[in-house]
Amino acid sequence: MKQKTKTILVLSLPLQILLVKWIGSYPELVEDYYSNGLYLGISKFFRVLFGWIPFSIGDLFYLILFILAGRYVYRNWKSITKKPLFFLKDILVVVSVAYFAFHLLWGMNYYRQPITWKLQIEKDYTKEELLMFTTYLVEKANHYQTEITGDSIDPVKIPYSKKEIFKKTEEGYKALKKSYPNFEYKTVSLKTSLFSLPLTYMGYGGYLNPFSNEAQVNGVTPLFRLPTVSGHEVGHQLGYSAEDATNFIGFLVTAKNEDTYFKYAAYSHALGYCLSDLSRRDETKFKEVVKKLHPGVKKNFQEVSDFWKQYENPLEPVFKSIFNIFLKANNQEEGIKSYNSVVGLLISYHNNYGF
Repeated sequence: MKQKTKTILVLSLPLQILLVKWIGSYPELVEDYYSNGLYLGISKFFRVLFGWIPFSIGDLFYLILFILAGRYVYRNWKSITKKPLFFLKDILVVVSVAYFAFHLLWGMNYYRQPITWKLQIEKDYTKEELLMFTTYLVEKANHYQTEITGDSIDPVKIPYSKKEIFKKTEEGYKALKKSYPNFEYKTVSLKTSLFSLPLTYMGYGGYLNPFSNEAQVNGVTPLFRLPTVSGHEVGHQLGYSAEDATNFIGFLVTAKNEDTYFKYAAYSHALGYCLSDLSRRDETKFKEVVKKLHPGVKKNFQEVSDFWKQYENPLEPVFKSIFNIFLKANNQEEGIKSYNSVVGLLISYHNNYGF
């Protein structure tokens, strides 16, 4: 690439940032012309192109890119040390191209109308509403745990393979489509990430590759959590970038699934968020509610807790901090805390429509 072309690409980066922020200030236009317009065609194209391939093309692309970058630095180390500004320029060229591709292929969804607008619900709730809803979730989790195991003692063991979970997630979206046509999911591209172990050490259950539009699930995660994680990542694939929105979609599509194991996974996952919120607001009430949980449900929670503890490492907070900055830079003011904002969406939806 000629230096003149590189200079143009570098200078275009700040202009791109200003353009994205300007367009993003009109969420109704993003909603109509990008999220429900251009993006639908882009998403369908990539799902048709890569969805049938059993492994992640996006992960493979990242791996090749990482190897080529390492090879470039190794082979050009002397020139890099002599002319560091030229190397910085090359980095900015890559950033400029990646920034453009990211927002064109998926990232502009961060600036669409919030899911509260689409579903006519709110995020605000009182402590009393939280307590009532958490108690309701305890009853639902206890009910399905007993229905599956036949007692209150044993934890639930998901009997499905990852592929079967992905298939049932697809069926859940077909059921959800009856109430919400915009959640129609055709041409499935839901896969286990090739980087599942690194994702685990980073503390993530999955991600949506914005450049290949593949929904990636952390295959190391306990099967107990995979139904809601799969629903969450497909929510990203359908154009919902906000983490609270896809957490909510993940719950809704899993709870509406006809499969009892999926229903249990949905209600227990939502319960985890609500219990965490309740513990921060009222420790006494939290302890009272936890006493109502069946031992089997508690064992499932302990299973997930033990899983993440064994992968704790000093770098995990660093990765979380980087992701927090990324979210805030992409119109998510709450950053990584937005995951927990799903509690308000759950309560409001339940109050308005029920589960």
